[in-house]
Amino acid sequence: MALLLQIRDLKKQFKVDGRFVPILDIPQWYVEKGEHVAITGPSGSGKSTFLHLISGIMSADSGGIVVDGQPLHNMTESKRDAFRASAIGYVLQDFHLLPSLTARQNVEIAMTSRLPHKERKQIVDSLLEQVGLADRSKHLPSQLSRGQQQRVAIVRALVNQPPLLLADEPTGSLDWETADEISSLLLDLSMTHGHTLIVVTHDLNMADRFPRCLNIQEINKVHRDALPKQQGPLGKREKVTL
Repeated sequence: MALLLQIRDLKKQFKVDGRFVPILDIPQWYVEKGEHVAITGPSGSGKSTFLHLISGIMSADSGGIVVDGQPLHNMTESKRDAFRASAIGYVLQDFHLLPSLTARQNVEIAMTSRLPHKERKQIVDSLLEQVGLADRSKHLPSQLSRGQQQRVAIVRALVNQPPLLLADEPTGSLDWETADEISSLLLDLSMTHGHTLIVVTHDLNMADRFPRCLNIQEINKVHRDALPKQQGPLGKREKVTL
């Protein structure tokens, strides 16, 4: 199986009150094409920072990140932005939909392909139908429930058919029933369209659905000592060799 994500000697620190505080130190980590991975861990363990680095939103202090054969660590910020727009879909906890645009318009604005308007509309409408929003395409975000807004955000992340889909606490602001629906939807769509999916979550019910699951402390040397001494059987959890 080919690798979609390769990470080597990745380090990131932030300056806090005049001193540098290390956040991430990941010697190596890999994700194969088509894999679905859930990353859990306590607040402050670097989960969201990790996704920001993988997506190219943030640059690492050192180390290498290769996504779909492209070395993000060698790119300028503008090239990372362009690569992310076409090759990485990002789903966030708080949706970030533009309030003045309809559901369809919020998706169309993210499209990078220069297709005729009719074809663009067909692509968006097909995806909205797949997430159960065919009859809500002309609704503004304020006219949609939180679960429906997250479905629009998922369609927006998928519309360019990116090889990599990232989700940062996608169920964090939803009630448990809606969270369960969104969890199923993300996995089903990723499998159907062949996306590699990496999700950061505190939702252990969501994480339990994933065939590959790890606590970020297992791969992050900065916080690894905080792991419990007795973790029980790994089961489907990741066995990490560093």
